[in-house]
Amino acid sequence: MSKGYDANQSRLLALQQLGKDLVRRAKSRCELTGNAGVPLRAYEVPPVPATPELDRTLLLSHETIAALNRPDRIDGREWRCLAEAVWSEIPAVQVVAWRMLEAIGRREPWARDALEEVFLDPDVEKWARKSPL
Repeated sequence: MSKGYDANQSRLLALQQLGKDLVRRAKSRCELTGNAGVPLRAYEVPPVPATPELDRTLLLSHETIAALNRPDRIDGREWRCLAEAVWSEIPAVQVVAWRMLEAIGRREPWARDALEEVFLDPDVEKWARKSPL
């Protein structure tokens, strides 16, 4: 039990050290929805590396993280911001937006249309397909 706890605490500390860079990059907004003035938390984009990396971590709102954890409950009408987020310059944002659009696209035509228009770098697309929602 001690090993697992220590490993978890070590990972949390490493994520905290990314905090200032995440806040600066995100400009204190959810990197997926753009919402400001809401509680934000670091989110590692799966599959996660052995140690946290800035390029694979996003600053997201609690609402966004909850949606990622329960994609079957995503109300597609509330997530039209993904059609813009998928064009972000940040690969991790592209990956998460693409995954959410894939999940929503099963029910919402606008999400399927957005996916048809997007072009991802082949490495980013490979990453996105590794771990769907």
